[in-house]
Amino acid sequence: MSTYTFSFPTLIHFGPGVRNQVAANLKAHGLKRPLVVTDRGVAAQAFYGKFLEQLGSQGLKCASFSEIWGNPVKSQVTEGAKAFKAHDADSIIGIGGGAALDVAKAIALMATHSGDLFDYEDKADAKPIEDRIPYWVALPTTAGTGSEVGRSSVVSDEKTHIKKIIFSPKLLAKAVFADPELTIGLPAKITAATGMDALTHCVEAYLAKGYHPICDGVALEGLRLAAAHLVKAVKNPNDMEARGAMLMSSMMGAIAFQKGLGLTHSCAHALSTVADLHHGLANGIMIDYALKHNVDAVADRFKTMARVIGLKDETGAGFLRWLKDLKAETGIPAKLSESGIKKEQLDKLADLAFEDSCHQNNPRPCTRSDFARIYSEAF
Repeated sequence: MSTYTFSFPTLIHFGPGVRNQVAANLKAHGLKRPLVVTDRGVAAQAFYGKFLEQLGSQGLKCASFSEIWGNPVKSQVTEGAKAFKAHDADSIIGIGGGAALDVAKAIALMATHSGDLFDYEDKADAKPIEDRIPYWVALPTTAGTGSEVGRSSVVSDEKTHIKKIIFSPKLLAKAVFADPELTIGLPAKITAATGMDALTHCVEAYLAKGYHPICDGVALEGLRLAAAHLVKAVKNPNDMEARGAMLMSSMMGAIAFQKGLGLTHSCAHALSTVADLHHGLANGIMIDYALKHNVDAVADRFKTMARVIGLKDETGAGFLRWLKDLKAETGIPAKLSESGIKKEQLDKLADLAFEDSCHQNNPRPCTRSDFARIYSEAF
């Protein structure tokens, strides 16, 4: 047999109310001046002000940075790093969806590293990321990206709109406070889109090439949780059990995809670049069209996924039909044309998807013409 090296992240506090442990966690490490990083939407919520008040009442001197919106871009990181230094911060609390948490990681990097953010892009000539990342903790408010347990930050270049990946295990949060109460009341459209993101992570991680049975097991359980609870979370925004299950599914998907992802994500990344489409929504629209490309290559894995979610039809076709039905039940558009995508954009989408690295881990090779066909079918 060959030899392998496995690594799994990070300290996770999970359950209703665990956000109340954040101040004690920071103080236990001698930290008193956190920069709280969030997005404009979260900053406008009543719970956010109460959270800041609670941190202050427990002896922390907080500053808030909330100039994050849409898909993250470099200027948001630059301004956040300035805010960190202006506050003389000693730590970061990231609270929000994937965008806020990705920016929080990148701010932590640029608070202590010189040069341009994209000097650290995950490529052969990247500048090294050193150990001196400020202590930071993550509180997810959506159940989708799993960025709270991720080693990477995905940030777009404002000029090209191309997503850049900053990757290092040193970017991992020191602690995660996964509190399902923070996701209660999330609108149905956001719940559906982020939930489809979590599900896509689980599916593509399980199908990805390579030997990682630990990730495979985590991915299958994450898929089972999403299959059982996503519709409930969409239809009842106050269902604590469903919210908690989706939050766990989201983290499990992000843990599992250290094994790799696949062509669905390449399709989604291109859609975010060309049309600024929400990443989870893009995954949700494309997943059944993209995965059709893989059925014959890994039929046994589709059978296993179908069995895990309790389908009677354990074929790849049966699993794809289930995905179509799930999209309809959760309000995910069936076609790209329903989301404002124009036919004349399809060629550019195929070019960008083929250039994206995620499909390198796909179980079946995918050419540029394959992407063109998949987008055409999804249109």
